[in-house]
Amino acid sequence: MTRQLRGFYMADDFQFIKETRKEKPINRKRVLHHTLLTLFLAVIFGAVSCLTFVLLKPRLEQYFSPEEPAQVSFPEPEELPENPVEPEKIDQNKQEPKKVIIEKPASMDLGGYQTLQNKLYEVGREADKFIVSVMNVKKDTDIFDTNYESTGLGSGVIVADTGGQLLILTEHKTIQGASSIRVTFVDGATVGAELQKYDGNTGIAVLRVNAEDVSKETKKQIAVATLASSVGVSLGQMVLAVGSPIGTIHSVLTGNITSNKNTISTPDCNYTIFTTDMVGTADGSGALINTNGEIIGFVLQDYNLQKDQTTLTAVSISELKGVIELLSNDKSVPYIGLRMSTVTEEISKDYNMPMGVYVRDVEIDSPAMEAGFQSGDVITAIGGEEVMTAEDYEKLILTLKAEDVVRINCRRQSAEGYISLDIDVTVGTLK
Repeated sequence: MTRQLRGFYMADDFQFIKETRKEKPINRKRVLHHTLLTLFLAVIFGAVSCLTFVLLKPRLEQYFSPEEPAQVSFPEPEELPENPVEPEKIDQNKQEPKKVIIEKPASMDLGGYQTLQNKLYEVGREADKFIVSVMNVKKDTDIFDTNYESTGLGSGVIVADTGGQLLILTEHKTIQGASSIRVTFVDGATVGAELQKYDGNTGIAVLRVNAEDVSKETKKQIAVATLASSVGVSLGQMVLAVGSPIGTIHSVLTGNITSNKNTISTPDCNYTIFTTDMVGTADGSGALINTNGEIIGFVLQDYNLQKDQTTLTAVSISELKGVIELLSNDKSVPYIGLRMSTVTEEISKDYNMPMGVYVRDVEIDSPAMEAGFQSGDVITAIGGEEVMTAEDYEKLILTLKAEDVVRINCRRQSAEGYISLDIDVTVGTLK
């Protein structure tokens, strides 16, 4: 018992060692190093993120919200007098000037006539900036299976600069069947071009040239043409023909308007034809400009009313603007297929027929023929819009799109008089 008691040891007889931890001193250099490294990496990450965002943003925007191409428009300018004069303020104390009477009209000598001609040709040379030559390259094989290239040449007019493209107006026959198209500017620079759209009715076409293919030096030498109003073109007005009116590119003719009343009827539109006293060639092309260098007509010799003559003719540019605008915006020209004329109030009374647009002829295999139109019908409304003149008809047709179904109201003569008809037409395009 005594031994067992002796074997016990009391806890109080021992002192446990208590450990005290000493905090490790802070290594300021290491902390500073890690902080600077973190900031450096953050800057690198931010720079890479910004660069990636800048590079990908245009592609992402183009993918998720593609930018629509700039729309081209050719508004008709307001008609103003050639030399507008502001009325002078009346001064009550100012004496009236003495009247000057010219007994003999001043005559122009040869020197004065030459000066006038020089000024006219200066206008023509300035207009050359918006004139281009259009080359049609065709690839074919001869009877010996030998490949060869043939070229055709015409002229074109720069009508718009969208920023990304230059748009050029020309005749479709110039580039028809082309394997490739080349355009040469006034400074001699040549670039490739593509057909954008053409109108099978008038035969005009719009080409496009990528702006990035045109050098900065060439861009400084060229210009975009101004399409003026041709409504006020008068007999005897001095005009110039530019482009290739005699078959040679950048040739210039000067002359006068000899007729401004002739018209030619085509499907869905009537066009005013300007004739001149200038002698061109049967395949002449280009534009008719006024003395301000603005285009008032587009040369389409196929529309020459006198085929046996080579006097230069042009189609009124004001009446072509709607078609040019559609083609420039890569849109097809709508086609119904009616040749028409206006039923005036006088005609209505004389022939006891309703006022509107008289259908003179219906084109074979046209949408109008398929819908059931007949010669002699009088159109009074299109799509709910009143139609009183051929101009009303033309403007409304140009607002339509291919495959649109439009309701046309007309009056048709019967044994009981004129009856009302509603005809639905599916709009087409003319190739």
